[in-house]
Amino acid sequence: MTPMPRAGVLASAVPEAASGTAPSRPTLLFEHGWAFDGSLWDALRPHLADWPQVVADAGYFGAPGPARPGGPIVAIGHSHGFLRLVQEGAPDWAGWVAINGFSRFTGADDFPAGVAPRVLQRMLARFDVDPATVVDDFRLRCGSPPAGRPLDTDRLGAGLRVLAGGAGRAALARGRVPGLALAGEADPIVPPALTRASFGGLQGTRIEWRAGGKHVLPVTAPDWCAGHIRRYLEGLAGPGRAA
Repeated sequence: MTPMPRAGVLASAVPEAASGTAPSRPTLLFEHGWAFDGSLWDALRPHLADWPQVVADAGYFGAPGPARPGGPIVAIGHSHGFLRLVQEGAPDWAGWVAINGFSRFTGADDFPAGVAPRVLQRMLARFDVDPATVVDDFRLRCGSPPAGRPLDTDRLGAGLRVLAGGAGRAALARGRVPGLALAGEADPIVPPALTRASFGGLQGTRIEWRAGGKHVLPVTAPDWCAGHIRRYLEGLAGPGRAA
């Protein structure tokens, strides 16, 4: 499976604490999901402006670039963006937050809650013929407007292929970092059973549910997301591990 290109930095870190004061906070690394870009986080990020932040972009609608910041990070991923973050390396995280996320998307004998693989195969077949329609149809299901921009079909296609076969629950378990999953009770892309199968039973990990919430909680419920994230961040015991 070919990994996704590393995303580009769209926002630099907030200044950190001066020497002699409280330890520097981990950087919040935001990663968007398939068929979106870094602007997905525009409504959420100001609620967490007192934490260093980096926003990554996978290059679906423009050029990506090198992104991962140095030092400890708290990985915050939306949908497929969270799975990308896990595949890039979870063990050194100070913490993680999955929003409308999953540790695997497609079903298997040992993961029956996943989406039937044939659904992704049909989507890939349609994408090869009419990528713009596939992207806009998906965004519509998410409750978002059409992309309205030129597509990088190579990167979008690679993202779909990773989505069809990627898995990350074992990596999360090995990392032993307690996390936070924020989910919508009415998410049409990631139903509650998939959320529970992805994150239920992971040591120290909480799942919080948004009543009536759908698939773009960073856009539709940014204050709710930020409140849960802030409480989670305040529980971190230091820049290198979670409480």
